[in-house]
Amino acid sequence: MKPQLVELRTSVLSKNDHLAQQLRDRFAQAGVYVMNWVSSPGSGKTALLEATLTHLRERGFRVAALVGDLATENDALRLQRSGAPVRQIITAGICHLEANMVSVHLEGWTLADYDFLFIENVGNLVCPSSYDLGENCRVVLMSVTEGEDKPLKYPTMFNSADVVVMTKIDLAEACEFDRETARANIHEVCHDVQITETSAKRGMGLETWIDYLVNSRHAAVNE
Repeated sequence: MKPQLVELRTSVLSKNDHLAQQLRDRFAQAGVYVMNWVSSPGSGKTALLEATLTHLRERGFRVAALVGDLATENDALRLQRSGAPVRQIITAGICHLEANMVSVHLEGWTLADYDFLFIENVGNLVCPSSYDLGENCRVVLMSVTEGEDKPLKYPTMFNSADVVVMTKIDLAEACEFDRETARANIHEVCHDVQITETSAKRGMGLETWIDYLVNSRHAAVNE
């Protein structure tokens, strides 16, 4: 029975990867820079994304977001406060987003109308690591409230990251969070990954974060 389960998983991932590549080609043709955000529940992902959408719009960029959750449209309603087009993906119990979910929820949008498309994945540091969504960049977020050893507990996810964002950095001292230990653990899993620190609530690190996004998009569309 085990080989059959392995074959089924391989088939599912192969189908997802094929559709993800089609999405990647569509994104590239449209000139939209796509980011897949993954984290544990409660990391502050939605708060940072709302701030990111707002700041990018203030700089004149055209942005949109897809939001994945098992249930409710709460996060999409929250992100709409930024003024950006937002759509909710309800996974109905599935613990990750898949390329077909993204493709279906893009219907009716003209991708060339956007400079950035953000995909907020389901709060989970296990399943989403296996599913390519056609993104340019995978962002893994970890909050200071989660502890410094998160990357060591979930190495597959952190190893797949293009950038790691440490969130709620304003609480670091109160949580006795050791930045240097956290950075060392991240680099132990993924040696050259970019690391940045933010606090959406206090605005700490946001300008640096937005600059990183703008520069990343510029590099991608001018390859």
